[in-house]
Amino acid sequence: MTELITLMPLDPALHTDALQAVFAATPGYWRLYKLDAPPTDHAAKEFAAAQETPGRSLLGILRRIDRTNPDAGAELIGVLDFRLHYPQEGAAHIGLLLVAEPLQRQGIGAQAWSLLKPWLAAAAGIRTVHVGVEQFNVAALKFWEAQGFTLTGESDRVRVGEKFVRLLHMTAVLTAE
Repeated sequence: MTELITLMPLDPALHTDALQAVFAATPGYWRLYKLDAPPTDHAAKEFAAAQETPGRSLLGILRRIDRTNPDAGAELIGVLDFRLHYPQEGAAHIGLLLVAEPLQRQGIGAQAWSLLKPWLAAAAGIRTVHVGVEQFNVAALKFWEAQGFTLTGESDRVRVGEKFVRLLHMTAVLTAE
C-alpha cells in the first residue's frame, strides 16, 4: 500500500533539524557527489538560500506516524524545493524532490508531485515546470520522465561544491484541471 502523504511549508525555526535528518537519510544522493554525507549545516543553508530567493519554497513531505491514530502526528520524510515564476513568469523550477532512502521507490515522490501539480496550475498560475537533473542521476531522469517531463535538449554545467556537474533540462506543460 502506498503511503499517504501531505505537503507542508517548512519553517526554519521549526524544521531545520528534521530537514537535516532527511538529508542524512539519503546517503545515496550524497554519494552521487562523492560525499559520505550531507554537510552538517546543509538544511540551514538551504533555508537561508530559500529566504533570499524570490518565489522559492521548501515544502516538507510528511506522513502520519500512526495510520490508525490521526492525532499521533506526522514525520518529515522528504522535501520538495521549487521556485515560482522562474525562469520566467508562468513557469516554475523544481530544484529538488528528495525522499528518505528507506521510503524511495514506493510512489511517495510521484504522490508529492501529484499534490503539487494542480496547485501550481490553479493557484499559482504556472503553465510550465522545469527541472534540471544531473546527467549521472539516471533514477531521477527516469522518475521525471514517468511524471510526464521530457528532455529539452538543453544542458548546463553548474558548480556543486568543488566540482562541476552537467544538468540536463526537462520540462512539462501543466493544464488547469
